[in-house]
Amino acid sequence: MIGKITGRVDYRGTDHVLVDVQGVGYLVFCSDRTLARLPARGGVVALYTDLLVREDNLQLFGFLTLADKEWHKLLTTVQGVGAKAALAIAGVLGAEGISRAISLGDVAAIKSAPGVGPKIAQRVVTELKDKAPKIMAMGAGGAEEALVDQDVVIDVVTPVAPETSTPVVNVTAGAQADALSALVNLGYAQGDAAAAVAQAQGEHPEAGSGALIKAALKLLAPSN
Repeated sequence: MIGKITGRVDYRGTDHVLVDVQGVGYLVFCSDRTLARLPARGGVVALYTDLLVREDNLQLFGFLTLADKEWHKLLTTVQGVGAKAALAIAGVLGAEGISRAISLGDVAAIKSAPGVGPKIAQRVVTELKDKAPKIMAMGAGGAEEALVDQDVVIDVVTPVAPETSTPVVNVTAGAQADALSALVNLGYAQGDAAAAVAQAQGEHPEAGSGALIKAALKLLAPSN
């Protein structure tokens, strides 16, 4: 499976880009946000990728960050949300906006994506609300963009999945750090995020990072 490609932009379409990797052209479908950030023709780009395999077709989807890629994969697990619909949601909201909308139950934000109706939007929020904190807990690492190497080569990588358990030592500190990192990545000010996490931890002393993120978001919600 192709996990990442690095090459030169040959051309950009309305929903895809052709990346030339040592003479081999890879047609990669991307969200509007990703396409807008790609270099002009001839520029070097690196994209994390996800390969969709069908009986009669193979489609490659590209993402600038691991968080973008993980959200795309998670969105497509919801019935009625195909790969193109997931790209539409990402194009409107971005990874941070998706995290915020799902965590706060903002169906209207999800529905604002082209081709996404109210029933599907509600389904996305309902089915993914308990899974959102895992991606948010990826922190800054998930938001790092794919690096462009000096040589244009195919580079297959395996994304590092978020940890599903926390060591017994420093459980609280680790959960607080993960929650704070996730909130800052969502755009909250460091001070506001830290105060919300501290209050949430005080109210839920045994909570893990996912529970802290959700509790802190509820505390911050009225200010949005």
